[in-house]
Amino acid sequence: MKNKIITVLLILVGIFVLFFIRSNYSEHNLKRTIEACILAQKQTSKNFNKKESRKYCEEEIKKRIK
Repeated sequence: MKNKIITVLLILVGIFVLFFIRSNYSEHNLKRTIEACILAQKQTSKNFNKKESRKYCEEEIKKRIK
């Protein structure tokens, strides 16, 4: 009985940790993806505007996520 309680507690703690990590690092991954898109825009276009590129990249990436 005691082993089952410990196992259930460990599973619950694991789920909580995974949820916490997912919520914190998903924003980090989104920022990194946007920065990579901006860099690609910079390398491929002659007329580069950072604000317009950021807006374009954010819109495109958020469309693909949903």
